[in-house]
Amino acid sequence: MNVLFICGKNRLRSPTAEQVFANWPGVETASAGVGNDADMPVDVEVLQWAELICVMEPAHRLKLTARFKAHLANKRIVCLDIPDDFAFMAPELVQLLQAKVPRYLPG
Repeated sequence: MNVLFICGKNRLRSPTAEQVFANWPGVETASAGVGNDADMPVDVEVLQWAELICVMEPAHRLKLTARFKAHLANKRIVCLDIPDDFAFMAPELVQLLQAKVPRYLPG
């Protein structure tokens, strides 16, 4: 399963999630951001690759659908409701991700 994690700037939350689940059996991970200044901006190619899209906040889902609606027709998008309150790989962020994401992954 190809899982794409999305936040605003692709600097803290989504790269953390990408790393935390990188070794999950049967899962390939990537991350991107919906902001104009994102380190790795969301694009059509990564959306086509993704089978599951995990956004960190409802606003990210809104921006994603506003820009890429035609490419999201058969995509599963899950909102994790994780606020922008954490540093990269912060233990509290890792715990939140480990509590919220596995229910959507194989195995």
